[in-house]
Amino acid sequence: MNDDVSHIIDGLNDAQREAVCAPMGNTMVLAGAGSGKTRVLVHRIAWLIQVERLSPFSILAVTFTNKASAEMRQRIEQLMGVPVTGMWVGTFHNLAHRLLRTHWKDAGLPQNFQILDSDDQLRAVKRVIRENGIDDSQWQPKQMQWFISARKDEGQRPQHLEHHGNHHMKGCIQVYQLYEDLCRRAGLVDFAELLLRAHELWRDNPHILEHYQQRFQYVLVDEFQDTNAIQYAWLRMLCNSGNPIFAVGDDDQSIYGWRGAKVENIQQLSRDYSNTTLVRLEQNYRSTGNILAAANALISHNSERLGKELWTSGKEGEPIKLYNAFNEIDEARFIASRIQQWIDDGGRRDEIALLYRSNAQSRVLEEALLQTAIPYRVYGGLRFFDRAEIKHVLAYLRLANNRLDDASFERIINIPTRGIGEKAVSNIRDHARENSLTLWAAATDFLEHGQLTPRARNALQGFINLIEAMDVALKPLNELHEQVDHAIMQSGLIEHFKKEKGEKGQQRIDNVEELVSAAREFEFSDDESDESQLSAFLSLAALESGDRQGDPGDECVQLMTLHSAKGLEFPLVFLCGVEDGLFPHKMSLKDAGGIEEERRLCYVGITRAMQALYISYAETRRLHGKEEPAAPSRFLKEIPNELLQEVRLRRQVTAPASRLRYGASLDEAAEFSLGEQVTHTKFGEGVVLNYEGSGQGARIQVEFLDHGSKWLIAGYANLQKI
Repeated sequence: MNDDVSHIIDGLNDAQREAVCAPMGNTMVLAGAGSGKTRVLVHRIAWLIQVERLSPFSILAVTFTNKASAEMRQRIEQLMGVPVTGMWVGTFHNLAHRLLRTHWKDAGLPQNFQILDSDDQLRAVKRVIRENGIDDSQWQPKQMQWFISARKDEGQRPQHLEHHGNHHMKGCIQVYQLYEDLCRRAGLVDFAELLLRAHELWRDNPHILEHYQQRFQYVLVDEFQDTNAIQYAWLRMLCNSGNPIFAVGDDDQSIYGWRGAKVENIQQLSRDYSNTTLVRLEQNYRSTGNILAAANALISHNSERLGKELWTSGKEGEPIKLYNAFNEIDEARFIASRIQQWIDDGGRRDEIALLYRSNAQSRVLEEALLQTAIPYRVYGGLRFFDRAEIKHVLAYLRLANNRLDDASFERIINIPTRGIGEKAVSNIRDHARENSLTLWAAATDFLEHGQLTPRARNALQGFINLIEAMDVALKPLNELHEQVDHAIMQSGLIEHFKKEKGEKGQQRIDNVEELVSAAREFEFSDDESDESQLSAFLSLAALESGDRQGDPGDECVQLMTLHSAKGLEFPLVFLCGVEDGLFPHKMSLKDAGGIEEERRLCYVGITRAMQALYISYAETRRLHGKEEPAAPSRFLKEIPNELLQEVRLRRQVTAPASRLRYGASLDEAAEFSLGEQVTHTKFGEGVVLNYEGSGQGARIQVEFLDHGSKWLIAGYANLQKI
């Protein structure tokens, strides 16, 4: 074999070279953001093969995504110049699956066992709940799915759990056991089961474990900070015989605690494996000096870090731009204007990312981009009006408004779950088709003449009564946002989503409450259309959910949550809504650990930016349909002032038509000057005293005759000159 290693070590910095050329013992590589960790992993494997003379067959490399696995294998082969066969490179789930296929009999599985994806797993949980007469309003299928997966991630079977007299916990354990029985009979394995069963395979079969301990002489693990309890236990078992482990991770980028990741595994490694060498990769090849200085200052406030300081040999760059918006509309308009400026200066749209803590924040940002005709794509997610929880609320409103809406009837008849099974729905559907009836008419006819079980009859009657009562309650409400809010509360959707544990359930609630804000901002003039205000809003929502999002291959601005942004980089980044209660999120404020994970998330967001970073926050923000004062995030105080530059809009005011005014032209605009007399539909006549900003996000101060001084946003104040 060629002894020239220049192709392996040339081009590496000192710390990267130290990691790549480390002795064969245990190694922990603390890899900062943008420090070249994938490069280190790839070159380390090449070093093991060429210098340490390890066979590719004896190397195991674990990644967290299939994309990372494919990239690693491709780069190894390019570096070595030959195909690398025999080496196991894959995700934890892929490797566990490979083990179980090979040793299916020892694992207690049928040879042709089937893997359940998340949707299939949920259907299986629903089935055991239904077939065993369990109350699905107390033990909701989504909640039970989360419970089962979380227990498996901790390595716990039903027999390991105790309810200690807690009625609800007792039911959870029962559902878990019934689900296990179903999977065993049908030869089914879910994702969490793959890991747990692979761990048990080695635990219960020492001869198989010994075989793999002898085979894999070297184990490499990427994104080590994201390992959960069962993954770490699996690795410990494999490396317990003295085989070295090479772990690459960053405790400052551990942001998945809500789904079981344990950042403490990084520190636990050095305690469990003696003589572990720690190598810090601190030179950053992504961001400017100012961006890195801000990230370092922020993350230094976290305790129990292994500690590192990112630096760059590149330019210092511009200060981080800080924008204090009047409200979320002003914030979105400002961001859209800066995006347009970037494009006008020759930049590309796909160089730009808008990052936010909560999915609900995307709505206002989407609307601002649509108005300015800037193509965008929601990365790894759906546009606001395409999200399932929003469609659920709109379906309630549509059905209460129009009983002929079969699509809405089908969507919500059993959401939240109310005991109307698929068989009953199928019977109603058949009856409607055979008699040329709407589903609503078929359901009411079924109640009078159909063959239904007492439980199904009561549940169906309850649904019919709910929609009828909702219709009656909505009609006297004058304000659209009150109608939307009432429908949400009466439907029971909030309580339904609360039972979906973790980050996802809270995001659904945030989105539903954001719909109330959308309704409050919606302006409608009944002389422009024969539709009611509610009908007009529902029409707008249908139009907004059309196919107007850019395709993945298009040159689009990227919108994404901060969790989705990990591992990505963009020349221009906007970090939106950096306010206490929003970021850090209100759910994290209860304990120091939650705040520290939020700070790590902010660190991840800052380090996505390569050239320019904007951070914005609002003085007021509509949350839960109400405009509330907002305070700048505590994280902003942790960034040195000399790294920040506050930016302001030009002092010029225009007042285009309202952003959500139904039927209004987006080109419509009117200019105002100081001292000019104006009139407002709610506050009456007044005089313009002051202004700040430009475009639709401009703030205008008006002294009204009957209501005193008020600051308004030009884009939806709809002021008229007198």
